[in-house]
Amino acid sequence: MARGSNSPRQPLSVKQPAKTAKRASAPAKPAAAPKARKTSKTFGLKPSQRAAPVATSPRTKADKRRVAAVVLERLKTEYPDAHCELEHTNAFELLCATILSAQCTDVRVNMVTPALFKAYPTAEALSMAKLEAVEEIVRTTGFFRAKAKSLVGMANRLVERHGGEVPRTIAELVPLPGVGRKTANVILGNAFDINEGIVVDTHVQRLSRRLGLTREPDPIGIERELMPLFPQADWALLSHLLIFHGRRTCFARKPACGRCVVQEVCPSAGVAE
Repeated sequence: MARGSNSPRQPLSVKQPAKTAKRASAPAKPAAAPKARKTSKTFGLKPSQRAAPVATSPRTKADKRRVAAVVLERLKTEYPDAHCELEHTNAFELLCATILSAQCTDVRVNMVTPALFKAYPTAEALSMAKLEAVEEIVRTTGFFRAKAKSLVGMANRLVERHGGEVPRTIAELVPLPGVGRKTANVILGNAFDINEGIVVDTHVQRLSRRLGLTREPDPIGIERELMPLFPQADWALLSHLLIFHGRRTCFARKPACGRCVVQEVCPSAGVAE
C-alpha cells in the first residue's frame, strides 16, 4: 500500500473503469430531401395553357419550298424598300465599299467611302495610290492595312486585265484581291442586276437556319440549299429582305418573335438562340 493512501490496492485482475465516458450516440441526421427534378416551364400546365411550337421544322424539299414562298411573300410586303445599304453610284464604288464592309457595319463604311471616292474615283486612280494614304482613309473600318492592300491590288488587277472596268461574272470577280463569292454576288446582283447566286452574310446565315431552310455550316453550302427554294429573279432581293429582317426584327441575341411576320412558319419562334 502506498504511503499516505487509505484505500486498498485493487488486484490487477480487476478492470479499470474507462477514463472517459462513452460518448452518447449522436442522433441520426434527418435524410436529405431529394433534389427537385428540373422540369420545363410547361410542366404541370394544362394542355390548353402550354405554348405550342409555332411550326415544325421543314424536312422535305417540298416543305422548305412552302416555307420559302411564305417568307418571300411576307418579307416583300414588310420591306418594300429593301435594298443594298452600301452607298454607291457605280459598280466600282460598290466593289470598294463591299471590300471595306468585311467585319464592319454599312453605316461606318458609308462614312468612309465619300473621301475614298473623291480621292480615287476610278480604278486607274486607285491603282496609283500610295498604300499609306489609302490606309489613312479607311482606318476606322478595321483591318485597315489588309483592306487598303486589297483595294489597291483590286484596282491594279482591274486595270491590267479588265481595262479598268468591273467584270460581270463570278469567275472573273473572285480572283480579284479582297473579293470572294459573297462580294461577287453583291456586285452582280446590285450593280448589274445579274442573279448568278445569293449573297450569304451573317444575317442570311442566321435566318435561313432559324427558318429551318438549311443546316449547312458554311456560306457556300447555305447558298446551294437556298437557290432551288427561291425564284432566281428574286435571289438578289432575297438577301436584302433577310438582311433587313435580321437588322430590324430577327436579332442575333434576342429576336423579336412577337412582331415577326413569318413566325407562323418559323420553327425557332420563341425558342431561337
